[in-house]
Amino acid sequence: MRKEDVHYLFSRLREDNPNPEGELNHTNPYTLLVAVMLSAQATDKGVNRATKVLFEKVKTPEDMVKLGEVELTGFIKTIGLFRAKAKNIIRTSEILIEKFNGSVPDNKADLVSLPGVGDKTANVVLNMAFGVETFAVDTHVFRVSNRTGLAAGKTTLAVEKKLEAVVPKDFRQHAHHWLILHGRYICKARTPLCHQCPITAVCDYYKKETKS
Repeated sequence: MRKEDVHYLFSRLREDNPNPEGELNHTNPYTLLVAVMLSAQATDKGVNRATKVLFEKVKTPEDMVKLGEVELTGFIKTIGLFRAKAKNIIRTSEILIEKFNGSVPDNKADLVSLPGVGDKTANVVLNMAFGVETFAVDTHVFRVSNRTGLAAGKTTLAVEKKLEAVVPKDFRQHAHHWLILHGRYICKARTPLCHQCPITAVCDYYKKETKS
């Protein structure tokens, strides 16, 4: 995609949603980290239902360790892979207390060293909690990036690298949120709502569909 098309794409997304926000409920960097860990292979709505009560009791790593794995499992049992996630969250909480004075680290190297925290989770936390210009590539970002031609790649890492290279400075802070929300509500996996899409003028997928 040409530079001017990239600028157009993000300008249109920003015009429709000037201040995009993530949809996972949280109260601080720690609860954000927990919510993002829970969101793997789960919907934000499902995670929010589970954490609504959990986050009334738990706001810090110390609270989580005190709660314990068995109790935590009870709160998150409606979420996929809940047993593995409970183990990782408890162990991560212990490490945050032991190594980071109970605080969530603000750099990727330390974040990905935590159990259950991968590249995508680290990028979301860095972006939302610390204002770092990162590109968290979930299924929505991956789909939109490839469909439009914005940042085509066969892996999430390849797409992340492409986004880092092509997204203009003015849009980097919110880019992944715009792409996530666009993929979730407009550029859907099975039936993209092209008739509602503000970026068809620069979308490879739309150009192919209208020609066929």
